[in-house]
Amino acid sequence: MEGLSYRSIADYTKAKEQASAQPEVFWENIANQFEWYEKWDKVLEYDFHTPKVSWFLGGKLNITENCLDRHLKTQPDKTAIIFEPNDPNDAAQHISYSELHSRVCRAANMLKANGAKKGDRICIYMPMTPELAIAVLACARIGAIHSVVFAGFSATALAARINDAECSILLTADGGFRGAKVTPLKDIADEALTSCPSINNCIVLKRTGQDVSWNNMDLWWHEELEKVNDNCPAEVMDSEDPLFILYTSGSTGKPKGMVHSCGGYMVYTAYSFQNVFQYQKGDVYWCTADIGWITGHSYIVYGPLAVGATTVMFEGVPSYPDYGRFWEVCAKHKVNQFYTAPTAIRALQKHPVELVNKHDLSSLKVLGSVGEPINAEAWHWYDKHVGKHNCPIVDTWWQTETGGILITSLAGVTPQKPTYATLPMPGVQVVLLDNEGNEIEGETEGILAIKHPWPSIARTIWGDHERYKNVYFSAYPGYYFPGDGALRDAEGNFRITGRVDDVVIVSGHNLGTAPIENALNAHESVVESAVVGFPHDVKGNALHAFVIPNAKVESNKLTDELRALVSKTIGPIAKPDRIQVVSGLPKTRSGKIMRRILRKLASGEYDQLGDVSTLLNPEIIEEIKRNS
Repeated sequence: MEGLSYRSIADYTKAKEQASAQPEVFWENIANQFEWYEKWDKVLEYDFHTPKVSWFLGGKLNITENCLDRHLKTQPDKTAIIFEPNDPNDAAQHISYSELHSRVCRAANMLKANGAKKGDRICIYMPMTPELAIAVLACARIGAIHSVVFAGFSATALAARINDAECSILLTADGGFRGAKVTPLKDIADEALTSCPSINNCIVLKRTGQDVSWNNMDLWWHEELEKVNDNCPAEVMDSEDPLFILYTSGSTGKPKGMVHSCGGYMVYTAYSFQNVFQYQKGDVYWCTADIGWITGHSYIVYGPLAVGATTVMFEGVPSYPDYGRFWEVCAKHKVNQFYTAPTAIRALQKHPVELVNKHDLSSLKVLGSVGEPINAEAWHWYDKHVGKHNCPIVDTWWQTETGGILITSLAGVTPQKPTYATLPMPGVQVVLLDNEGNEIEGETEGILAIKHPWPSIARTIWGDHERYKNVYFSAYPGYYFPGDGALRDAEGNFRITGRVDDVVIVSGHNLGTAPIENALNAHESVVESAVVGFPHDVKGNALHAFVIPNAKVESNKLTDELRALVSKTIGPIAKPDRIQVVSGLPKTRSGKIMRRILRKLASGEYDQLGDVSTLLNPEIIEEIKRNS
């Protein structure tokens, strides 16, 4: 994909200028690098007020032909996926492009044999094994819309996502290995399916070999594969047909099913992968994310495979069997590009540096950071101990909604600046707004917004276009509003300053506070609750819940029950680090909870509360301070 690459600052500047002057010509040139059954009639139609965005209108393609089939002509034996299992004593798997193609086609035929067809929604709740990537691609092969649910979510959260999309098939596994733990995925899926009437079949991968209960809709993955062959022509898809739904937390209780389309998403993920990481033929690239998140969709599966890369899939965790596992895997597979989260870096930073130094990391060329802004201390540790001051660090800003990386340095091409995401990708028009929605220039701080569409922008929220409009396009009409604030330096570099809505980024995961509050409020002893984020030296942010009980309760017992309730309702990732029992919450006279004040209290910033005299109950602040 050399036609996608900027190898110098001159290339980058030229691309930026062209993208600004002629955005449609710019994106058309990039789209021409791919195989289409039919070319588009029009590059772009959009209206940010409606909102409606369409790219490569009338274009026909199948993303799996671009990720698999076309590479069979040039590099059939090249490794597409290196699978590194949870247990370091288990052999790694090297899956070539031709083998991956065969396995995807066979899995696609398995889905068709079980009634799946173009436009159906298929839910995938699986561990990080090659079959998860194969399942994603098999859905895309036949035009079914995949909805991957992270295998750490609870039965309640899984059921909500299945029901919202009305999925007809669930793909899961008997269990999953994760460090020293085994996750009972089939048991969780069984519990979810008691309230999912749209599911007709549940196809189960045998991964752990643990005993599982068997129901009349259950089928073994390996037995179903034996019934089909590996000849599966790709379904012809329209550029704007949905490729997948991926749920993300919002500031209200219901998860948002972001819908990504086939053509624009393919073009942007390949373009951004190639340029951000400066991938070169023969490189081995590793993103440590889970395919249950957008990072795994875009930068483990679709982006790397679209450019014919070798991508590593890791089943385990950075702490198992010890905190040197990431570096052991980098050395073992001679990884060239390594992409992980600041949370992981901060956790590893706390352990002896000998765990890094004992592994040969000389193959590393590029380091990446994703999920949240990286703090200066973690950046410098990463640069010194992992990169040996020799690897550019790409600090990438993007979201589930954006589909791909929007603000970042390009490794070794554009300047990096610690704690700054730096510059927008060519073709991405980022601005800062004041509170009234006016664009502000120069060195300043404001609300981040984007004033022109890029190909991988999510097209809608599944089943709720009005919510899509309200969340992303109504606060600042004419702009896409991502919910983040930012500052810009004199050179135009952007530093993300955090969310400006009720979403907290914990360990790189966007957690809406509303669903957590709903879970807490479901407890019979809770009258009302409020959840805010506070700074945490490993997770970046952690959750502090303020809870009003309806009677005298034993605090420790209540907090244990509430943590268990949140874990069961949403998943362990949403459990608050702190739960504080209080007699009231600071409110305005109209009854609105003052979360700004709660955030300051949770962070211990007692001298920065501002004027509290207008509150309905200013005395509650002293009580919260006393008991914190």
